Amino acid sequence: MAVTRLKRKAKRNKVRAKVRNANIQRLNAKPTLKNVDVEKIKEEFAKGGKKTAAKKEEAKEEVAEEKAPKAKKEAAPKADKKKEEPKAEKKEATPKKKAAPKKKKED
Repeated sequence: MAVTRLKRKAKRNKVRAKVRNANIQRLNAKPTLKNVDVEKIKEEFAKGGKKTAAKKEEAKEEVAEEKAPKAKKEAAPKADKKKEEPKAEKKEATPKKKAAPKKKKED
C-alpha cells in the first residue's frame, strides 16, 4: 500500500515554521547604537528646546505646500472632463409602501 502525501498540511507546516522564525528574528533584533552627545542635548534643553520643534513644523509645512499644488493640478483636468459629459438623471427613490393589514378569515 502506497503512502500519500498531505501537500496542504505540509505547506501549512512550512508557513508556520517561517512565521515562527521571522518572529524570533524580530524579537532578537537589537537596535543600532548611535554615538549621542549627552552634554549637547542638555544644553539645547537649557536654552529652550522649542527651536528644534519649530524647525520640524516649518519642514512639515514646506512638504505640505509642495504636495498640495501637484494634487490640484492633477485633479483639475479630471474635473473638467466630468463637467463636459452630462450624466443621466437619477430617479428619485420612492419610499416603500407599507403592506395593508391582512383580512381576517371568517369561519
